[in-house]
Amino acid sequence: MKTVDDLIAEGVQDRHVLLRADFNVPLDGYSITDDGRIRAALPTITKLVGAGAKLLVMAHLGRIRDPEPLGRDKRSSLAPVAGRLGQLLDQRVSLAEDVVGQSARDVAGALTAGGVAMLANVRCEPRETGSGSERDALATELAELVPGGAFVSDGFGVVHREQASVYEIARKLPAYGGDLVARETEVLRRLTGDPARPYVVILGGSKVSDKLAVLQNLLPKVDTLLVGGAMCFTFLAAEGHDVGGSKLEAEQVDTCRRLLSEYADTLVLPVDVVVADAFAADANTRTVPVTEIPEGWMGLDVGPETVRLFGEKLADAATVFWNGPMGVFEMEPFAAGTTGVAEAVADSPSFSVIGGGDSASAIRAAGLDEERFGHISTGGGASLEFLEGKDLPGIAVLEEAS
Repeated sequence: MKTVDDLIAEGVQDRHVLLRADFNVPLDGYSITDDGRIRAALPTITKLVGAGAKLLVMAHLGRIRDPEPLGRDKRSSLAPVAGRLGQLLDQRVSLAEDVVGQSARDVAGALTAGGVAMLANVRCEPRETGSGSERDALATELAELVPGGAFVSDGFGVVHREQASVYEIARKLPAYGGDLVARETEVLRRLTGDPARPYVVILGGSKVSDKLAVLQNLLPKVDTLLVGGAMCFTFLAAEGHDVGGSKLEAEQVDTCRRLLSEYADTLVLPVDVVVADAFAADANTRTVPVTEIPEGWMGLDVGPETVRLFGEKLADAATVFWNGPMGVFEMEPFAAGTTGVAEAVADSPSFSVIGGGDSASAIRAAGLDEERFGHISTGGGASLEFLEGKDLPGIAVLEEAS
């Protein structure tokens, strides 16, 4: 794909550039609790601003259940994002009140060289996720906001979505990949190509069904696959253990049993877990072997022996990919497993890739230096789909444009 560096070499002084970023940051009320995704886009943004572009940014925030009427629900407003981006850039970032309406046209038209503005939350526009013809029409209107301009895709967290601001827009304007998208793609291709070995993957999270495709695609390719999170209890049940009141996908037990049989030397399950008598931070807790989970108690984290076991596997790794927490890390009594595994990954001599989402949040919550990891992805869903072997529409369209 052509990159933002290619665009700058062609010249962007006084030229409009439409940038798709992933600014879907977590909020507490209207305060941003983790600005990692905004910071991840800064290299591309500062390059374009420094080169004199008139930068118009598209992004989404949250899940919009009812897109109409635009702007009525402050929870969907990008105002906190525009404010934080302005602080990081040390310049004002104006925010349009709509996506392609009069306010958007006015804000885009008022941009000067080196200036930055944002459109309203693109998912407040129903056509963003509509039918193909609806998305195409919206992309045409977006392109009209930047006459003679270019499109830069730097929201890796959305490149697996066939949406107007990600896919169709790249067919309306000269299209380029931003630094983040180029780096993410390079790293994931390194994992799917010829990774240094031993290659160890850690998968956590709630459901086997959510990770089944990536499990089936990775198991023949990796040396060790460590399983944690609530999904481990379906595997433990497949081994014949009583998992008490732990989360269990009964319909996936046979699949897990088959995988355990076929990849007995590859799959590694927890040996102990932290259980609780209720799903609450103040619940009664115990640490027990996986063979002794009490009736009615639920597993909410992996135990210290499991952290030690996983750490031994990681100590010898040359390549590591991690996606999904080891437990309910948002509750302090059940955070130690995730933190312990994060520290083991950080201590590993491997090239480590953190697969976005909760894993990245857990690293920041633990206060670990991000420089201790090879790469922290901004796209949990996108990185998983890439590792499943799927084509990502937002990447494919950039490569077509090259």
